[in-house]
Amino acid sequence: MKFQANRDVFSEAVSFAVKLLPQRTTLPILSGVLIEASTEGLTLSSFDYEVSARTEIPAEVSEPGRVLVSGRLLADIANRLPSAPVEVSSEDSRIVVRAGSARFTLLSMPVEEYPSLPKVGPATGVVPADVFSSAVAQVAVAASRDDVTPVITGVQLEIAEHRLNLIATDRYRVAIRGIPWEAAEGTVSTTALVPARTLQEVGKTFSGASTISISITGSEDRELIAFSADKKTVTSLLIKGNFPPVGRLFPETTENYAVMNTAELVEATRRVQLVLEREAALRYSFDLEGVTLEAIGSEQAQASENIEALLTGTDTVVSLKPQFLLDGLGAVHSEFVRIAFTKTENPNKPGPVLITSQSSKDSAGSDDYRYLLQPNLLLR
Repeated sequence: MKFQANRDVFSEAVSFAVKLLPQRTTLPILSGVLIEASTEGLTLSSFDYEVSARTEIPAEVSEPGRVLVSGRLLADIANRLPSAPVEVSSEDSRIVVRAGSARFTLLSMPVEEYPSLPKVGPATGVVPADVFSSAVAQVAVAASRDDVTPVITGVQLEIAEHRLNLIATDRYRVAIRGIPWEAAEGTVSTTALVPARTLQEVGKTFSGASTISISITGSEDRELIAFSADKKTVTSLLIKGNFPPVGRLFPETTENYAVMNTAELVEATRRVQLVLEREAALRYSFDLEGVTLEAIGSEQAQASENIEALLTGTDTVVSLKPQFLLDGLGAVHSEFVRIAFTKTENPNKPGPVLITSQSSKDSAGSDDYRYLLQPNLLLR
């Protein structure tokens, strides 16, 4: 095999191929990147039996062939090559990479032992790439990072007619965002539970594309989702299990709420939380004069701050974990934010707070993003 390619294009393609590979694997061969050179150009692929990545780039191929080489090492080398065309060739059991006066020799892996990449089925539908990327960033932050309960480490995609809802929870908060969905002909309502980490990488990688094609295929024992755009494809096995019905936790209406400047609330929360011990909560007291933040860290340090807020309804006091609140505020892409207070059967116990965007003090935001926050939120 022998080919020449643009240095920046080749480096970006290798980085994309290795991005989703695990840092450590029990099978060294799964850490490789498969390079296939043909008269049509280059195809670079990676696959660890759970996630795959595949991309096509142009190249001048003088000798077609297939080689398998250490992915992360090749990515590091490609990123550091001088600004000159990259020439890659295979010599016996080694791969030679040249650019300018730089020359690297890498040991190749047995390509015949590399697993076949999963096949992508027909498209289930299409979403605007920028909107999808934004929605993933807003929702995935609420997914659990505790592998003890795999079903909540993913983001649930719920597809119905012309709507795609993304939902995530970690038992303490729930985030949901709805976006437009253009279904392929014959597509019916369906769901897919995608690992949050994979979905976040997909959102970042494809954010600059115009649209993303999504395909959900497979049998009951091996369901697969694929995301494709700009000659790049990422596939992932879906998480097995039933996602909890957290959508029903969201109230239809809220009569008691406060509206405030998002940036002011973020900065005040960051300042006041400085005296808190780990995992402690901040106390937020809402009344007609605004909202008062209070932190009782220890005998040596306390803090409080008051900022402007427009309250509708009765005075309310809630205690919230500051980082969880900041995650929700960071996902509200608007100048103002609404924090609504829900009720429980126990009048002495406040219900979850509902965070949504506000385009102004008097007008609700335009996006369909909702973030529900309270400890022990998940139905058991």
